[in-house]
Parts: sequence; structure tokens; C-alpha cells
Amino acid sequence: MNISEVAKKTGLSSKAIRFYEEKGLVTPPLRGENGYRHYAATQLEELTLLRQARQVGFTLEECRELMALFHDEHRHSAEVKQRTLQKVAEIESHIRDLQAMRDRLAALAQACPGDDSADCPIINDLAGCCRGAGHRG
Repeated sequence: MNISEVAKKTGLSSKAIRFYEEKGLVTPPLRGENGYRHYAATQLEELTLLRQARQVGFTLEECRELMALFHDEHRHSAEVKQRTLQKVAEIESHIRDLQAMRDRLAALAQACPGDDSADCPIINDLAGCCRGAGHRG
């Protein structure tokens, strides 16, 4: 397969495929006499793994570790599961952080009269101000 066929099958752009190759995340494809890359089923699986791992939040370095496990015939599913559960915990932590941010912003918006006055509780809070109304710097 050529790079455009692989791009269609994996849902990755040609640029992303070349990037993953450059980073050493994919087994280098063979090259024809014309210099074009020729991809095999192995690279297709690797690229699909990378795309899907990135979609669920794995970093490039974590993808590198997953790729090593993918190629390790003696891997244990317990190790893959442990890494996945660790990623779930990280995502849950991010969700809590985002919920706290949302709650703070909603409270700030609720406290703001949203009228024509210069006094803005949102700006005052974000700037750490506790000065009187109309303070603009």
C-alpha cells in the first residue's frame, strides 16, 4: 500500500503518518526503487493503534510504550490493563479539574451584574482585586 491508501484506511493524514515514522513509533516501511514508501499490514496495525491510542488520551511517549507492548510476544495483559487504568485515573483527575473551573466561572458569571457599569466582579476576582468599584488599573 502507498501512503495515501494507508491514510484512508487508518484515518490519519499523510503528514501524521510521516510524523510517527520520524519519531520512530512505526516500523519503517520498505521503499521501492522510486523511493516511495510501501506499507504492509504491520504498519497499518501500528498506525491504527497509534491513532486510537491518541484519541483516548495517550501521549506520544505512552504510545511508544504501548507500541513496545504490541510487539512484545511475551507481554502480559495485566501490564496493558495497568497502564490503561492509570490513564483512566489521569482523565478522571482532569475531569475534576475542569468541573472545578466550570463551577468557578459559573459563580463569577452569576456575581457579575452584566450591565453598563465599570465594576466587574469577574475582572476583580481574576485580577485578585478587592478594590472599590470602577477600578481599572
